[in-house]
Amino acid sequence: MDTETAAVDRVELVAKVKQVYRAVAQNPAGNYHFRMGRALAEQLGYPPRLLDAIPAGAVESFAGVGYFFDLAGLKPEEKVLDLGSGSGMDVFTAAIEVGEGGQVVGLDMTEEQLEKAEGLRMMTGFRQVTFTHGHIEDLPFEGASFDCIISNGVINLSPDKRAVFREAARVLRPGGRLAIADIVTERPLTQQIVCNIDLWAACIGGAAQEDTYQELIAGSGFAVEKIRRNPYEFLSDSARAATTKYGVMSLSILAHTS
Repeated sequence: MDTETAAVDRVELVAKVKQVYRAVAQNPAGNYHFRMGRALAEQLGYPPRLLDAIPAGAVESFAGVGYFFDLAGLKPEEKVLDLGSGSGMDVFTAAIEVGEGGQVVGLDMTEEQLEKAEGLRMMTGFRQVTFTHGHIEDLPFEGASFDCIISNGVINLSPDKRAVFREAARVLRPGGRLAIADIVTERPLTQQIVCNIDLWAACIGGAAQEDTYQELIAGSGFAVEKIRRNPYEFLSDSARAATTKYGVMSLSILAHTS
């Protein structure tokens, strides 16, 4: 089943995703299909010393699926965009790497995540960071605005991944990098799973097959450089069952524009 043509109700999907990630921001100790917090971040490869330098409130609401900063190779004074920035952990990570002379923009559609992230930014003085409301399929930025785009466990949530990658290519400067972690599958999902809003919000229902995912990236003007599988596991029985049956997995990917 192609998630790009899935008969999922987009209005219902957006509402469900917002509901889940509103809870992630406000109640990080709650029960979810997925792991969260510092233990997850360290398991995925985030250095403890780096996590110590990031606002604890951002770390506690971290719900990413992989580590990619070693692939991104961020440099001082670069401009970075985080697609689906949540409570800001990857934004603050990028801010440390690009320094005060750089700029990092976090984009998210969930107001409560943005409010939490902005509050943490104000308390901790990351002057090179801004947070913006928006949707990853329709970026509110001019073309060739960023040196690198990052995203962690978010693109699978979009029913129009082709638009996401095309928009990413549009706002990246020539030679710009795309460094992401996301959920994909080895085998096609059934229509029953693809049309299940709860499994979409759990980062499973919208997962594309790995080869299709790579084709969408390449078809949007990127050259894929590196792909790495991440040590990521879901928590709930339904998510674990789908993982086993369809080969659901997390990958970190580095690509660049021409």
